Amino acid sequence: MRVIVIGAGPGGLTLAQGLRGAGIDVVVHERDGERGRPQGVSLHVDDRGWTALRACLPPAQAAMAEATAGGPRLRTLSVDERDGELVIVGAEPLSDAGPVRPGRQVHRPLLRAVLLAGLEGAVQFGSAFTEYEVAADGHVLARFADGSTETGDVLVGADGIGSAVRRQLLPDARVIDSGRRMVMGATPLRAVADTGLPELIGHNATAVRAGDTFVALGVLRFGEPPVAARDRWLPGLRSAAVDAAEDYVMWALPVTREQLGSTGAPEAVWSRARVLVAAQHPALRLVVDEAWPDTTVPLRIGVIPAVPPWPPGPVTVIGDAVHLAPGFGGNLAMRDAHRLRDALVRAARGEQDLATAIGAYEDTMRRESFPAVPRTVERTA
Repeated sequence: MRVIVIGAGPGGLTLAQGLRGAGIDVVVHERDGERGRPQGVSLHVDDRGWTALRACLPPAQAAMAEATAGGPRLRTLSVDERDGELVIVGAEPLSDAGPVRPGRQVHRPLLRAVLLAGLEGAVQFGSAFTEYEVAADGHVLARFADGSTETGDVLVGADGIGSAVRRQLLPDARVIDSGRRMVMGATPLRAVADTGLPELIGHNATAVRAGDTFVALGVLRFGEPPVAARDRWLPGLRSAAVDAAEDYVMWALPVTREQLGSTGAPEAVWSRARVLVAAQHPALRLVVDEAWPDTTVPLRIGVIPAVPPWPPGPVTVIGDAVHLAPGFGGNLAMRDAHRLRDALVRAARGEQDLATAIGAYEDTMRRESFPAVPRTVERTA
C-alpha cells in the first residue's frame, strides 16, 4: 500500500509517522516551506493528542514531545483589574468530557521538528497539491502545481481549513468568513517575569478582561529544556526550533476585521496589536510590547456548515480539512490520524477491504467530531 498525505501539520505528520512505523509506504506533500505557515507558536495537547502521539510516533520522539511540554493545564481562569491590580475573579475546571480538556501546552515549532524526525525523504516541501483523479483500478493520481504527479492507493487531505483535497472531494463544504479575527503572539517569559502575571496564572489557560474585550494568555515553561531533552532522546535532531526555544507567554487578542485593518506582515500585525492594548493594564501592555514581532500572526475565523456523509473511497480527509475546533483542533487532527492509521493497517493486512476500512474511520470521525465541537475555525489571514 502507498499513501499520499497532503499537508505536513500535526495531523498529517502523525499519520505519516504511524504509517511508516507500520511498514506502509507514505509520502507527504506540503505546499509551504519546512518552517510551515505562520499560525501561532502554541498548541494545547490533551488526552486525545497524547494518545495519538504515543501510538504513532517512535518511543523516543513521543518521549521528547512529552518531556518538553509545559505543566498541567487543569483550569480556565478569569482575570480582571481591581484597584489597579490584576486578580483572579473566576476559575472553571476543564473536563475530560468537554470539548476543551485538561492537557499541556506544547511549542508548535518544537513539536513539528519532533514529528519530522525520521521522515527524511518522505516529506516534500514547496509542493502544492492541485487536484486528483481516481483511476478505474482504484488508484489515485495526485497532481501538483509544478506539473509533477504522484500515484498511490490512498490520498489523505490533511491540509487544514483551506484544504484543496476537500474542495474536490466535498465541493459543497464552503468556508464562510465570520468577520472576526484573532491576533496570536508570544513573548519571552523573562521579559514579563517581574509583573507577577506568570505566578498569578500558573499553567492555566487564562482570559484577562481588557476593557470591552479580553486577552487570552498561557505560560509555557518547558518541563525539560529542549536542548537537554534532544540530547537525551533524539541526539541526531538538529533544529533551530530546539536550539532557540525558551520559556514564553502565549497571548491571543480577539478583534474584528475592521479593528485589524489590512495589516499583513508580522511586524505590522504586532504594531497594530500594541495600539489595541495601549489603554490596558501595564502588565498586558508589556506582554504585547515585548513580544517577538515575527511570531505575531492574524488568524481569520470562519465557519463551515456540517458536512453530510459521503461515499467512502480511496480519498479521505482528517482534522480541520473536514471538522472544526478552534483552540483544540490539533488534538482532533492527531486523533483522526491515529484512527486512520489503524484503519489503513487493517486494510494492508487484508483484514478489511480498503473502502470498508476508510468508511469505518469516516463514520467514527463524523459521529464523534461533528456534533461535539463548534463549527468555527481559525486560519491565517
